[in-house]
Amino acid sequence: MKILIASDHAGYDLKKALKDSFKDFTWIDLGPDSKDSVDYPDYAHKLAKALVEGQADLGVLICGSGIGISMAANRHKGIRAALCTNGLMARLSRQHNDANVLVLGERLTGIDVAKDCLDEFLKTEFEGGRHERRVNKIEC
Repeated sequence: MKILIASDHAGYDLKKALKDSFKDFTWIDLGPDSKDSVDYPDYAHKLAKALVEGQADLGVLICGSGIGISMAANRHKGIRAALCTNGLMARLSRQHNDANVLVLGERLTGIDVAKDCLDEFLKTEFEGGRHERRVNKIEC
């Protein structure tokens, strides 16, 4: 499975830790390449565009809180970015909402919880059924 990943400077360390912990996946790292200050919308837009173009199966975005980067990503048609703070949220975001981008906040989520979120997100499939109708109503 190919996974896009991007962050801002406040999510850089968690981004690196997740890539190092999940080596069985093909990671496409869209940056940044250091902890120098950057603007999170630039990386959200970059990842959203690449995912919509089909460059990968899923995406992961990380900033300090996860809030800003998820807001920027969700402005793109076809992106369903879910800010998750525990594994159950990550699982339900895939099962019920067909989320295609996991969003994490490095300043709010410890590494073990972040790993659990990513594990649940990657191993869970969309259930469809009654949820399909609702997901189809998300985009205006």
